[in-house]
Amino acid sequence: MTEFHHVSVLLNECLDGLNIKPDGTYVDGTLGGAGHSSQIVKRLTTGRHIGIDRDPVALKAAGERLAPYADKVTLVHSNFCEIRQVLEELEIEGVDGILLDLGVSSPQLDDGSRGFSYMVDAPLDMRMNGEDVLSAYDVVNTWSQEELKRILYDYGEERYAPRIAAAICSHRENKPIETTLELVDIIRGAMPAAALREKQHPAKRSFQAIRIAVNDELGSVEKVMRDAIPCLNKGGRLAVITFHSLEDRIVKNAMANAAKGCTCPPSFPVCVCGKKPQVKLITRKPVVSGEEELERNPRARSAKLRICEKL
Repeated sequence: MTEFHHVSVLLNECLDGLNIKPDGTYVDGTLGGAGHSSQIVKRLTTGRHIGIDRDPVALKAAGERLAPYADKVTLVHSNFCEIRQVLEELEIEGVDGILLDLGVSSPQLDDGSRGFSYMVDAPLDMRMNGEDVLSAYDVVNTWSQEELKRILYDYGEERYAPRIAAAICSHRENKPIETTLELVDIIRGAMPAAALREKQHPAKRSFQAIRIAVNDELGSVEKVMRDAIPCLNKGGRLAVITFHSLEDRIVKNAMANAAKGCTCPPSFPVCVCGKKPQVKLITRKPVVSGEEELERNPRARSAKLRICEKL
């Protein structure tokens, strides 16, 4: 088992953006190895911190790291998109800050046994929560060719999606595709020679697409963006880090719509919908990593941080 140590992305920017109050209540909806959370709790005196993660391995590691602050911390095994339900069960009416880091933790990617990596042979899995029913094996071996092509295009932005989907379906007619490197070989075989010479690993986009589908990552982001803002107290802040253009688009649009309020057509002389702005945007443009952080952690290159504040 890989030791669960995850390098926190945009750490200082998140801490500044959350504008932490010592007596406030904060939620880290994607606890991971508690890199962000360990710094949040250090800034609390009488405040409270709620850590949520769907991965029991991450939750256990975070609990050990946050043990010195146990009196201020509550850990919950759940999906971040269930934040509203989690807070209701804890009888918390509102919080002063919510942090969501939507990247897959490095230990999840690096632990070959979990099936996220295209570099290590392992059973096709990719479940962030091992208790979930759907796995990468199910997606690869039972989804239709059309559906496979769609997720490879939409979630992986893979331009060879039709060829890869066809190759997967052809191969599984003879026997199920069971391991990660077996799938890698099929993807390689479906791609033209020019694509195989590119710097990026040929299976990277496909593995990303399958992982997003297995864990319903985009559906979870859409749900949490509907539910998180109502959970904030006045002046409370929502900070979201994305690593994928599709996630970032969901977050950007949700924050922009919440900041806009009125949804009446521009041609209407007066507002009839009555909707008021819920938030103000703290970041008009996403915050990205500087050169110093990128030298320490190349995986931060695609990270984008967006922040809004409840009105």
